[in-house]
This record gives sequence, C-alpha cells and structure tokens, in this order.
Amino acid sequence: MADQLLRVHRFLPGSRANGPGLRAVLWLQGCSLGCPGCFNPETHAFSSGELVPVDTLFRRILILGETIEGLTLSGGEPLQQRRPLLALLERIRAETPLSVLLLTGFTWPEIRQMPETDRLLACVDVLIAGRYDASQRLARHLQGSANKTIHFLTNRYSLADLETVPPAEVVITGTGEVLISGIDPPDW
Repeated sequence: MADQLLRVHRFLPGSRANGPGLRAVLWLQGCSLGCPGCFNPETHAFSSGELVPVDTLFRRILILGETIEGLTLSGGEPLQQRRPLLALLERIRAETPLSVLLLTGFTWPEIRQMPETDRLLACVDVLIAGRYDASQRLARHLQGSANKTIHFLTNRYSLADLETVPPAEVVITGTGEVLISGIDPPDW
C-alpha cells in the first residue's frame, strides 16, 4: 500500500512559472538533503503534508484535461518517494499526452545508481538535477543554481523552451490564498 501513497505538500492545477506552458505542479513533502538556502524548507519534514493515493492524484491531473501541457514535480525531494512516484508517472505516460518535468536535488550520477532509474527516466521529458548551492545562485531556466544540470530525456523540449519560463508568478487560489511560485519568487 505504501507504494500507492504519495506524501504531498501542495498541488497547483495551473502554473506558468514551473515549466513550459500551463502546467500542474505537484510539490512532494519530505527531503533529507538539507541544501543550505533552500527556498522550500517547509517541504522538508517527512511527518508533514498529506498522504494521497496515487489514483487520487492521477484523477486530479486527468480532470484538468487539455487545459494543461504537463506536470512538474518538485519538493521536498520527489525521488525520496520513488516507488509511488513511479506508479504515478507510468500512468501519466501511458494514459495521457502530458509532458513531465522533474526537479530533484540528487545529482545525475546519484540518480543513475537508484533502483528503477530506467523506468523512471522513461516517464520524464526534462530532469533538472543537483543540490541547490547558494554560492552559485542562478535562478533562471528552472535552475536554482549553476551547478544544477538539465537533462532533456525526450525531444519534446529544448533549452529555448526553458528560457521562456517566467522566474516567478503570483497565484490567487479559489479560496483566496496567495501563492508565490517559480524558481526566483520575490521575498515579500
């Protein structure tokens, strides 16, 4: 059953600052990497967030239909929930035309050593890898710092597509909550 539950920090049904086009964004809860200066420290605790069945998340994404171009996964650290994440991504790849962008703090060599890597990477169009390094802060093209590497795993996107992504956005939810999102959100 644990392979069918994801610990979720937040789900945003529409964003333009988290990848090319209008995308759903799923921030997963839990990260043990501890990058100094991380701008999502509230996503680190493994005891926070909400446990959500993979089927429920898939339906939330599927309901959005053709209004979105894809899904962006961030965190926390998505790859610390690899098995349920893989269950979700395999369904997205098999049952939808959506693109997938994955941001992780793990480096490319670390990812290549993980179990299920080939299956996981087969479900991802763009992977941005590496721990955030505040001394190399970049905050553009979806790279928080210059040491992060971009891996185009399909031909769906190019660097030019990532260059069009705005660095930040302000979203007002249906309940009136104000969300500030993106790779370079303003500090208000």
